[in-house]
Amino acid sequence: MNRKLWIRKALSMCLVVATMATYSMVALASSERVAGELLVSGKNIDGQTAFVKINGEMAQSGRSVFSSSTVVTPEDASAIINLGKIGKIELAPNTTLALSFDDKGINGDLIAGRLNVLSAADAVNVKTTGGKTLKLNAGESATSGQTGGQTQDDDDDDNDGGSAGLLYALVVGGAIVGLVLAARTDNNRIALGGGATIVSPLR
Repeated sequence: MNRKLWIRKALSMCLVVATMATYSMVALASSERVAGELLVSGKNIDGQTAFVKINGEMAQSGRSVFSSSTVVTPEDASAIINLGKIGKIELAPNTTLALSFDDKGINGDLIAGRLNVLSAADAVNVKTTGGKTLKLNAGESATSGQTGGQTQDDDDDDNDGGSAGLLYALVVGGAIVGLVLAARTDNNRIALGGGATIVSPLR
């Protein structure tokens, strides 16, 4: 009798341990995956709520959006993807975006249409079909064919150096012009160091 009781207790304990291990693994797996929330706005056609497509499937407001997803908006709907503290972006109608993100930031390939950054903890990196990678902050936007604007370009440092040199030249030139004008309009008197004064003989 005691032997059967011990066997039951051992089996029960093994079952409890297995259940706890399973739930722990599920919790750990779900906590590592960042997800965004989809909000779709647009016209209802034939009584059907506005929708977009995520990886080829119809998606309506409230659906979760995961990294490595391709989001396509139709001509009569736009979409907002809310990633919480990471940021929030808006896709205009007729937009296709290959979206990727993690807890550090948002990246995307803008294949068609327009993307607006509503909020972002860090700059959103958007690659356009024009071959440029734009770094967008909150309130900025990009179009798929854009080739200019705020770009992630190696030439930026050289441009900054040229601007600094131009500013220095302007300051020095202005100082020289000011000295010349002051010397000519000070009643022919120029004060040089030591307090000595040279007076014009015409006075």
